[in-house]
Parts: sequence; structure tokens; C-alpha cells
Amino acid sequence: MQKKQIGFELSIYESPDELSQIEQKLLSEAEAARENAYSPYSNFKVGAAVLLENGEIVKGNNQENASYPSGLCAERVAVFHAGAIYPGMAIKTVAISATSKDYVVDSPAAPCGNCRQSIIEYEQKQKSPISIMLRGEVGPIYKCNSMADILPLAFSSSFLSDS
Repeated sequence: MQKKQIGFELSIYESPDELSQIEQKLLSEAEAARENAYSPYSNFKVGAAVLLENGEIVKGNNQENASYPSGLCAERVAVFHAGAIYPGMAIKTVAISATSKDYVVDSPAAPCGNCRQSIIEYEQKQKSPISIMLRGEVGPIYKCNSMADILPLAFSSSFLSDS
């Protein structure tokens, strides 16, 4: 038997002031996007902002549905929207911010498994990493260099063919 440990580097910023100007703008756009979330069931609003290689920023927010599986998370709304209006344009960074009507979200909320898989599909397709920035409504900002960091054993199209 062989054992391996898989890990990644995570940067933690105490304040948006520690971020670059474009990262501050992207986080601000994610925070603005979460305000338009439709979350009448969970009262948990999430906003996402996607920075593309051409400098465009595309936003999304969670959209709930009484039939729970029918809703979409902010990350997928933003990434799919970017893919629809800028096909072939590489995604550089996804910023995600969460808040709640019921309590103060003071730690970063990471993407769910479906969102991780959806974002890594774009990372694999474009053959370049997508950095991820996470923040609650207040508190620290987490940043990792690639979605592959937080989904190290990702499923890919390579499993669907023998070539």
C-alpha cells in the first residue's frame, strides 16, 4: 500500500485593502451581485463575479426554486453566463461572496461540489488555472490559485473515452 497526502496553498487576506485593485473590484462586484440573489427559502444570498482574460467581469447570483434541485448557485450562473456571452474567452478568477438575512456570515463559503465540478470543466477546457477568491459578508478573504487545488481528484472528459 502507498499513501499520499494531497494539499494546497491558501492565501488569507484580512482586508480587501491587501488585494490588487482588480481583485478588490472583482470582490466588490461579487458583493453587489449577491444583493440581487433570489433566496426566499434559505435566506442565504451568494454573489459571484468572473474576471475574463479580456478584462470583462460577468456577475451571477444564486437563484432558488421551491423545487430545490431546480435552482442554481451563483458560481454556475456567473460561469455559464460568461461561457454563453464570451465563448472561448478564458476565465482568470472567480470571486464569491455570501451573506444571510438570519446571521452575519463572517467566514468564506466555499463552492459546493456541483460548482467545483462546473468550474474545473472550464479550467480543463482552457488549459489554464482559474483562481478562486472567497469571502463572507465580512471577515477574511481566502484565495487559492486554481479550482484544481480544492478539487484535486476531479472528474474529467478523459474518463469518458479510451483515447
